[in-house]
Amino acid sequence: MSFVLIGLSHRSAPLDVLERCSIAPDDRPKLLSAITSCHNVSEAVVVSSCHRSEVYVNAETFHGAYSELFRVLGDLSGLPPERLTDHLVVAHDDDAVRHLFSVAAGLDSAVLGEHEILGQVRTSWDTARTEGASGSLTNLVFRHALTAGKRARTETDIARGTASISSAAVDMAADHLGGLDGRSVLVLGAGEMGEGMVVALADAGVSGVLIANRTAERGEALAHRVGGRAISLSELGDALPAVDVLLTSTGATSMLLEHAELEPAVRRRDGRPLLVVDIAVPRDVDPAVGELPGVTLLDMDDLHRFAETGRRGREAEVGRVREIVEDEVANLAAVRSAQEVAPLITEVRGRAEAVRVAELARFERRLAELGDAERDAVEALTRGLIAKLLHEPTVRLKEAAGSPKGARLADAMRDLYGL
Repeated sequence: MSFVLIGLSHRSAPLDVLERCSIAPDDRPKLLSAITSCHNVSEAVVVSSCHRSEVYVNAETFHGAYSELFRVLGDLSGLPPERLTDHLVVAHDDDAVRHLFSVAAGLDSAVLGEHEILGQVRTSWDTARTEGASGSLTNLVFRHALTAGKRARTETDIARGTASISSAAVDMAADHLGGLDGRSVLVLGAGEMGEGMVVALADAGVSGVLIANRTAERGEALAHRVGGRAISLSELGDALPAVDVLLTSTGATSMLLEHAELEPAVRRRDGRPLLVVDIAVPRDVDPAVGELPGVTLLDMDDLHRFAETGRRGREAEVGRVREIVEDEVANLAAVRSAQEVAPLITEVRGRAEAVRVAELARFERRLAELGDAERDAVEALTRGLIAKLLHEPTVRLKEAAGSPKGARLADAMRDLYGL
């Protein structure tokens, strides 16, 4: 069995490729089913966020699983094989584990140390368990991934300052405009990212917040929290001429605001500038909108560049977080090794017990005249001998588990005992 990663992230792929490989929440169960139906895959978890689409599996064979997962991702994206290959991240065993732990710890995010990814990893694992796609190996690895992520945020300052994609989007808007004091803002989407942006806006001094969401109840609840106002999607055309900033991040699988649809609203602004920040993947706003007079359009590529300038305060924590990641990688290896040698130790003890019982049976006639106390003493004596003889080999095997020496000792024990 091998733990395998295959996927893409903002570090390996441009935005247009990430859009093609994005996985909507409603599509994850179907994708998990397709992956676990592969001949070489027995367990799977799909981690999907605004800047990554990664599949982690328990694979029968690495190369077989890679070929099957490559085909699944190709079907998902519709990209030609050569275009997909150029941007894939592929790793197995400790390297795949280390990558996942780094993701959970916020080291691989566009905003260094951002906390939203830890919840996304947890949700991805929950979905896999609900769908029956995860199993003993993936459950163990993801449990340690969450531990690594929690330790990174409690034992270091990696998450200080701007530590989420949504708050970084608000900071980027403020930086571009020289502040948001007195600005009116329209937020499109009331999901996790939209909620994060609205909460960040509450402390930014804006004059008002409008929230447009497909589900009216969620939009109204979020608006109530921050003293904003909820509107329906059908009211966007009337709201856009009056606001200074549009922030958007929905889970839509296609663009919500096309160039032709926004052009009339922009004309009604009479030349007043409009800043649009679109951090959705796939994008909510047609890139051509940026060509409209007075409109500035910023997307995830711009956010990545903006976030780089804010990394310096947290860079000093990276080394400590990497130590935590390595510590959890080692902890996981120790647990897996113990699990691997446990059946061998059980089998050796079982073989020894079978020999002990057989020998007592062979001497049954000679022992027949013994009383209960004497028979109990013989039973205790033989059990004790077996335990003492096997104690040292068992301890040495457990201590060396997971190392080349441990593998040699395990092989030797199998040969010596005929297992």
